Formats: sequence, C-alpha cells, structure tokens
Amino acid sequence: MSSTHDLFSEIRLGEVELSNRIIMAPLTRTRAEDHVPTEIMSEYYAQRAGAGLIIAEATMVAEGTSAFVNEPGIYSQEQIEGWKKVTDAVHEKGGKIFLQLWHGGRANHPVLNDGETPVAASPIAIDDVVHTPEGKLPYTTPRSLELNEIPSIVSAFRQGALNAKEAGFDGVEVHGANGYLLDNFLRDGSNQRTDAYGGSLENRSRLMFEVLDAVVDVWGGGKVGLRTSPLNGFNSMKDSDPVGLTEWLAEELNDYQLAYWHLMRSDFAGEQQADIMSPARALYKGNLIGNMGYSKEEASGAIDSQQLDAVAFGVPFISNPDLVARFKVNASLNEAKPEYFYMGGAEGYTDYPELQH
Repeated sequence: MSSTHDLFSEIRLGEVELSNRIIMAPLTRTRAEDHVPTEIMSEYYAQRAGAGLIIAEATMVAEGTSAFVNEPGIYSQEQIEGWKKVTDAVHEKGGKIFLQLWHGGRANHPVLNDGETPVAASPIAIDDVVHTPEGKLPYTTPRSLELNEIPSIVSAFRQGALNAKEAGFDGVEVHGANGYLLDNFLRDGSNQRTDAYGGSLENRSRLMFEVLDAVVDVWGGGKVGLRTSPLNGFNSMKDSDPVGLTEWLAEELNDYQLAYWHLMRSDFAGEQQADIMSPARALYKGNLIGNMGYSKEEASGAIDSQQLDAVAFGVPFISNPDLVARFKVNASLNEAKPEYFYMGGAEGYTDYPELQH
C-alpha cells in the first residue's frame, strides 16, 4: 500500500471493489414495520449510496429476538423481498451494501418477544432500561443458553446469510459488538460459563467463530466482515483485558481472509480507556476499518499513515446523505436530530438536505 491513498481512493475489500474508503456504519433506525423493511428504508439507503460501502443496520437472524421494537429481520420471505427493494435502490445509484447479521441476546426483552425470556452466555442482566410499547422497562435477567441450543443459533446466522444473498446484498457483516449475543459470550464481564463456551479466550470466542465459519461457508470470506467492540461499555459490557482480547482476535481472524475487520475503537461512555487500534494494526493482516468519532481529518491521516484501510462514519451519515460529496469539497455538515434517530417516518430520516450545485 502506498502512502498516496486517501479517503477518496478506491479499495478492494476481499472480493468487493469500493469507489472510496468512506464507509457508512450500521445504524439502527427502527423504520421497519413488523420487522419487514419498508419503502422509506429503500429511499434512505439509496440517498447514501455515495458511501464506498453501506453496512445496513442490525438485522434479526431469528424471530423473537427483538431489542428495538421496529428493527428489520432477515428470516422470512417477506423480509427478503423488502430488503431486495433496498439493495436494488442502492445498486441503481451505483452503491455497495452489506447486511449486518445480528442476534440481540440479553438485550432482547420479553415484552417485545411474546414473553420469551432472552438468552445469553450467563444469567446477568443489563443494568439499564429499554424502551418498549409499555414505556421504559428494566432489562430482564436472561437465561443461559443451553449447549444443545447453540447449533440453532449458528444455523440462524447461516440461514440469515443465505437470505441476505437472495435479497441481493453484496456481502454481510457479522455483528460481534456492543454487548449483543456474540459479544456477550466474548467478553469475560458477561460470560461466567464453565463449559466449552466460557473461561479461556478460545472458549469465549468459540460461538463467534462457529458463526463466522457458517457465514463464510455461505458467502466466502472475501464477502464477509466482522464488527467487534472490545472497549465499548454499552449494554453493561466490560472485559478485564480488552487489549489482550484484541490481540487474540487479530491472530485468529488472520485465518479467515475476511473482507474486513470493523473495529470500534472506544467506549460510548468514555469509562474504559485503552489503545486497541495499534495492536490490531500490528497483528491483523487483512483490511482494518476504524469506527467511533473519527473526523474527516483524522480519518484521512489514519489512512495516509496506513493505520487503517477505511473508516466507518455513523452519525455524520444520518444527517448528511451526501457525506462523501461534502467531504470532497470541505463543505459544512448538517446537524443531526437525535430525537428522530429511533422513531418517526421521513422527518430526521430522509429529509436532510443535500448540497446545492
């Protein structure tokens, strides 16, 4: 890689050619209806097709795993057809789009899932409240996933990967971050198991790698990404050695020849501090995407100095559908409207203005 690469240079992630290195991070927006993608979602994603790659929002691989009320799924034919309209709209604009495959784990709530108790690595509840149709409610204590249930979890991810292919996506990202099921197993603050899925790093990462194996079997490694967040405390998460965890993952992921590793570099709350990007870059031989709070200038510097291969932007893409064009001409950015992040229709979703030419 030469140092002449910048945010706007082309890059090949595995088997996927991108026109630039400005990635749209996965952003839960809860505009689905009964977990089926809607027409307005097609418009929203198509507006943002200038991104080198769009990573679509967290998408349920199994029924009865809702954590957000109106998030989309990829387990039914109706959902596949809804997503097909999204991928067609993005492709018509010349964009590329991956689907993020997700299981909420202990973040799921019985009120949202016909009374079903959520599953997790261990029976430890998230110390927070969740928004539900019945108002704000505390998270419930999950039950430990039984060993004989684990193959069905892996199977759900595999089927989700197959369904994403039918829906026309260019690839998929496995959601291994932010305290959801795979991350819940991965970090020792939430995994107190004593069986083959708990204790050592090898055991705690076993479920994630079983899922990766299944998804790679469907797509091939060159069209699969993985997102992790060793430092992020969101959903009451913590690990006793986030740097060691990062180093372990880097070495193990080298065997997979993935399209990319999408690494969240910090903690939403700012409580856990460490440098995980340097060891990741030093040990990981594949494409590394950085995420969380990068400015255009910092992102450009990280790519120019080969610390990162691409950078994922979240909130800036919410309020700036033409973020790439704005970056190119150093235009000011629209301010986001957080009150519409997770609710409503077009307002704060598809009505942000683009640059006037």
